[in-house]
Amino acid sequence: MTVNGHRRERTAAVVYGSETGNALEYAEEAGRILERLHFHTVVQPLNALQPIFLSRFNFVVAIVSTTGQGDLPANARLFWKKLLRKRLPPDHLQHVNFTSFGLGDSSYPQFNWAARKLHKRLLQLGAQEIHDRGEADEQHEEGSDASWDPWAASLRQQMLFRYPLEDGSDPIPADVLLQPKWILSCGMSTPMTDTAPVSTKYHHSPAVNGEDSPNGSLQNQETEVASLAGASNDNCHSLFVQLEENRRLTPLDHWQDVRHLHFSCASHVEYAPGDVLTLMPENSSDDVDQIIELMDWSQDADQTICFEPTGNVLETDFYPRPLVTVNQNCTRLTLRKLLKYHLDIRAVPRRSFFAMVAHFANDPMHKERLLEFTDPQYIDELYDYTTRPRRSILEVLQEFHSIKIPWSWAANILPELRGRQFSIASGGVRKHTSEGRTNFELLVAIVKYKTVIKTIREGVCTRFIAGLSPGTSMEVMLQKGGLKVQKSEAARPVVMIGPGTGIAPMRSLIWERYQWYITVPSIKLGETVLFYGCRNEKADFFYREEWESMKEAMPLKVYTAFSRDQAGKLYVQDVLVRQAELIYDLLHSQDGMVYVCGSSGKMPKAVRIALVSIFQSKGEMEESVAEDYLQAMEKQGRYKQETW
Repeated sequence: MTVNGHRRERTAAVVYGSETGNALEYAEEAGRILERLHFHTVVQPLNALQPIFLSRFNFVVAIVSTTGQGDLPANARLFWKKLLRKRLPPDHLQHVNFTSFGLGDSSYPQFNWAARKLHKRLLQLGAQEIHDRGEADEQHEEGSDASWDPWAASLRQQMLFRYPLEDGSDPIPADVLLQPKWILSCGMSTPMTDTAPVSTKYHHSPAVNGEDSPNGSLQNQETEVASLAGASNDNCHSLFVQLEENRRLTPLDHWQDVRHLHFSCASHVEYAPGDVLTLMPENSSDDVDQIIELMDWSQDADQTICFEPTGNVLETDFYPRPLVTVNQNCTRLTLRKLLKYHLDIRAVPRRSFFAMVAHFANDPMHKERLLEFTDPQYIDELYDYTTRPRRSILEVLQEFHSIKIPWSWAANILPELRGRQFSIASGGVRKHTSEGRTNFELLVAIVKYKTVIKTIREGVCTRFIAGLSPGTSMEVMLQKGGLKVQKSEAARPVVMIGPGTGIAPMRSLIWERYQWYITVPSIKLGETVLFYGCRNEKADFFYREEWESMKEAMPLKVYTAFSRDQAGKLYVQDVLVRQAELIYDLLHSQDGMVYVCGSSGKMPKAVRIALVSIFQSKGEMEESVAEDYLQAMEKQGRYKQETW
């Protein structure tokens, strides 16, 4: 980083690729670690910079999650594309010192591929790894923190060793509150970027320099970044849709409320099986009123506010954007609007939240208890207090009532309210109407359950969805998924495994294949086999009537596993083994494809075990050979998984 043309001595960049916000949270935590070691630190998504920009910093930390079939998140793909340019010389990043940390899910075959690919490419371009990379697995019983905690502690020690502090200087203690880059303040604003309303005093828009110019500031690249924040690009499209139908599919006496949602938009939009629709939830007015009263924000809740930097925007080549993305149509931002539409007050708090709010606790006993939750040795207590019962931020603030957060700090302490992604369930002839409108159908399970806390737990987004009435208009985001279905594969047989709401992308694919079958006579459609699992045939066998009629219209077979309809539990992997001869013929003899969609965790692993056992028994293979065959299918794009 440069200041008035001069390089600062201790600078660091924490760059991230995040799909759901997890990598962002860890990036912010890494930023705080480095700031306490007196590094001038910026935290930004990878798409916000050019690769050459990394060389401006003494040290770079890259934190990346993996999505789809080993892909980088949407806010990192533009950077990745630039990094893959063939004309980049092998010493392009020779002055970059870096480390990386990956967030993954071991139920996916491509576990942490995105972080590994990025790390390898940085090394190929001459970057120097000065701290061992780390990897987290969200399937771990303690979550990603189990790997993050020791890695972050080691990173801190390595930074002190490689970049020792000046004599007489000590790390900033944990009990000292770090100054945020932005705070909220009263007053009018002007849009500095598409990110948030910014104080008119600090509006800054320098001229654009060359694409890879080492003198080009990140603010000069706002056009590219903005496209991922809201405007259309190759991966994301912002659309205005209208809700046509919100129908419950499960009986009223069934334990779970599952909805079929039908949206439509006026324009003709193309999408493919596996693509997702992101819905932006909003907090209930009652929850917003509660936190405003609890924090004593009533007098300021309806004032016009904006984001104001705490540093001098003009002092450096780059000053980071505010953390919260505010809808461009918001002409007058207030604290109440920020809380209702942009800040997640029902999220389960992370450890960093307790570290922050402890500074604002007026009761010494409250402060002591809050700080205990930040100590890694009490990770089990933190888990029992937050994750296990799904206790929300609002409930923590109600329990520790002496916490009084200044409203100007709200956006720095409360996490951003993020959109929820849902796989599209429509495809083929169901995508468009004769009038040129586009249909989007979703299958959504309303999240509502009990824990040790008396109040019933509800998902912020699904609670919002459950209350939507037909005729409601809203903005959504259409994003490409990871299944990457192609018409050229139509002749291949397909085995689809989609229990529960995992049937959504499978339904989309079936309708897509049906359209190919009836509209392209030259295509000899391969056999389409669906394995579906649920608890009860009568309660949650979704789209049963469709499957019956579709079996008459195309080469489709449907096999079911109703886990609670007999004495012994029956799952999709069990039915796969029962159909071993068919599966082996389709996948081995006919080079067929497999799609696995649904809940992450045990199901995908059990399906893999079942397939390996089928290859062993029907192909007379050793277990290692069967494993190799399945891995070869993955590399060939014949085994694809999309779980959540």
